[in-house]
Amino acid sequence: MRRILNVAIAALVLGLSASYFVAAQDEGMPSVKHSLKQRHKAERNALKLKAKYQKEALKNAEFPKSERLRLKHQRQREARELKERQKDELQDLQVRQRQSKELEKNLQSLPQ
Repeated sequence: MRRILNVAIAALVLGLSASYFVAAQDEGMPSVKHSLKQRHKAERNALKLKAKYQKEALKNAEFPKSERLRLKHQRQREARELKERQKDELQDLQVRQRQSKELEKNLQSLPQ
């Protein structure tokens, strides 16, 4: 039961990420930062759904307290890792944008 749930949630996350990427390409990439934030939002929502369904599964079945605590800590760890990864991706994007602006500025200032 848990495996099916985990596979379904993973497919949902990958499907949402792929659909946002394809949609962004079709629309002419409005902005990289906007599409990144949309993808991050979809990932956060998928993680919330996963936690919700996992809690419901635990509520409907008898598990030892140690297993419940282990799963709770795992959910918290996943949330921390997601937040950290998203923060790093956003910072990397900002650095790349800053570098590209500097490069463009330097190229424009060169004599022709």
